[in-house]
Amino acid sequence: MTDHPIRLFASDEAVRHVTRGLLDRSLPRPEWTHEAHLAACTCLLLEYPDFVPLRDLPGTIAGYNVAVGGVNDETQGYHETITRFYVLAVAAHLEADIAGSLVGRVNRLLASERGRRDYPLRFWSRDRLFSRAARRGWVEPDLRPLAEC
Repeated sequence: MTDHPIRLFASDEAVRHVTRGLLDRSLPRPEWTHEAHLAACTCLLLEYPDFVPLRDLPGTIAGYNVAVGGVNDETQGYHETITRFYVLAVAAHLEADIAGSLVGRVNRLLASERGRRDYPLRFWSRDRLFSRAARRGWVEPDLRPLAEC
């Protein structure tokens, strides 16, 4: 998790594009960025009432990874702890940011502390977060309680 410039979205349609591409597994792999993960999660929470991210994202992301030639194993691909954490962080952001367009809410999230790539490292030590156990299943944070998310 390094410090990269934030890639903001230009429109609601751009956010919906990555969301649809994740769901139907058509999004080109280079477009599946950190920002795309958070944008898709935001869109799913706001516009897909039958999609339950904590239940449905594991299979959705893992299936997408395989469809674009990726692998889901103990060292790469779907990461359970990071995904669950960001679902909670995005939901917390949306509880506080209740108005405006989809793209506005996504871009404000991306510009916030919760949107940072290294945000999980405020809650987990690097070794714990990037352990095989954390990739495969939920691992509780060891630095700060989730209530501070």
